Amino acid sequence: MKSKTLKTITFLLLMFAAAPSLFAHALWIETKATGTKGKAQEISIYFGEFSDNDITKADKWFSDLKDFSLVLISPSKKETKLTSKALDNKYQAFFTPDEEGVYTIVMHHTVGDVYGTMKLDYNSSATVVVGNKTAGNQATANSNKIGVFSENADVAKKNVKVSGFALYEGAVAKETKIKVIAPNGWEKELWTNDKGEFSFTPIWSGNYMVEYAQTDKAEGEHNGKKFNEIWKMATYQITVK
Repeated sequence: MKSKTLKTITFLLLMFAAAPSLFAHALWIETKATGTKGKAQEISIYFGEFSDNDITKADKWFSDLKDFSLVLISPSKKETKLTSKALDNKYQAFFTPDEEGVYTIVMHHTVGDVYGTMKLDYNSSATVVVGNKTAGNQATANSNKIGVFSENADVAKKNVKVSGFALYEGAVAKETKIKVIAPNGWEKELWTNDKGEFSFTPIWSGNYMVEYAQTDKAEGEHNGKKFNEIWKMATYQITVK
């Protein structure tokens, strides 16, 4: 009996110790900010620590994280579920644009296991401009409850201010903390204004990651396990030329 109790305590301690490191990791989408009508567009989904360039191998993703959903929203608001396949260090999917406008790619997954007393909810989105931006260029195309968006992510340039805004449960996220991570791992915390807007001026070229995390007090049961908090994270990549 003592041995069984000791094993249980040890497992719980390891689980609680692992949880903070999981929260430091994120799921994110990488794809080119522009696409071409009739040409296949590659989408990559990574899990890891962006700031440290620490990418977890696809076969090492924890719990049921690999069962994420990936949905494409066309400029005319047509939704298509995309199928991805595991490669060495990422999952990969493709779509072929058949309209002009802005396509939105939406990834979502609520982790099957409860960690400690917390339910984990991962979200990511990306936008792809095909031809022009007269249709589909709005944050509300993202159906996730938490998200980040920039109207001009396709034309981001070094030393030129980049603007965007954060949303939560269908409304702008006012006076909310977000984090911007530069290609070299440099990080900066920003606060949105009363319109949910944020801005930063990139001083390096490359891929920047915007992260927005929210923890809500909420009691419930998830897959037979009780929780009292829900941790949500949204990611959005901006490529700076």
